Amino acid sequence: MKISTEIESSANIIGEEKAIEYIAKAGFDAWDFSMFAMCKYDWGSKALLENNHPLASNNYLAFARRLKKIGNDYGIVCNQSHAPFPSSCPEIRSYFKRAIECTAEAGGNICIIHPDNDKSAAENAEMYIELLPFAKECGVKIATENMWNWDTEKDQSSFAACATAESFIEHLDAVKDDYLVACLDIGHAEMRGSGSGTATMIYALKDRLQALHIHDNDQFHDSHQIPFSMSVDFNSVVKALKDINYKGYLTLEASNYLKSFSSDNVFEGIKNLAAADKRLADMLETE
Repeated sequence: MKISTEIESSANIIGEEKAIEYIAKAGFDAWDFSMFAMCKYDWGSKALLENNHPLASNNYLAFARRLKKIGNDYGIVCNQSHAPFPSSCPEIRSYFKRAIECTAEAGGNICIIHPDNDKSAAENAEMYIELLPFAKECGVKIATENMWNWDTEKDQSSFAACATAESFIEHLDAVKDDYLVACLDIGHAEMRGSGSGTATMIYALKDRLQALHIHDNDQFHDSHQIPFSMSVDFNSVVKALKDINYKGYLTLEASNYLKSFSSDNVFEGIKNLAAADKRLADMLETE
């Protein structure tokens, strides 16, 4: 099994170029192209902010090519990407084709695009159906993902698009296209109040499951922590992945883990992430 990790958390400390170098040197096989910097979203005003990141400029494809070259120089590839969110923001949705384009330019095969949390499967299908012809031209599959909302009265997560196995299947069936696949976020699946549980989701999705976001939590909050540090039962996760003969990458999205690290010691944190992911890979490869 090949291992991968998102680059946003390390890029926030050392920039994307150095992040890919460190991810390669730490032992990962691939990098997940986080493109959240493409759109800076203010959750309070629900509007985009001014942004001078290369992904927001006219030179976005040159930036993607540069990152691909760095990865290739260090012997790793881009396996997948993550488009900006939330999908409920029309301005952000206007960047989805750019995200698909950047994915292809970087060498990735799958671009994760969140469904709108509060839309039905039929309503979200309209968004994906509109994007799929362009995605096919680029040779990039789109992956939808299981989401969550928060119930302030119960102080726990609540239902959102694709949160349950039934909703996830409904979303995929509403489009019925081989270029729309599933990215299962393990942390989201484990949250009380919304998720169906990772194993249940894996068995339901079967071969439509082609991407993962792996991280740990207390099964209550969306902690995005390093695997084996909190409460997720990774033995059951591994068993389910084995049972469906999962062939994709083991991609980490432990995006909060590196927040306590600095540029001086972030490489140690990235090596810790690689060790945790390699442990998962070893578990999957053990008969």
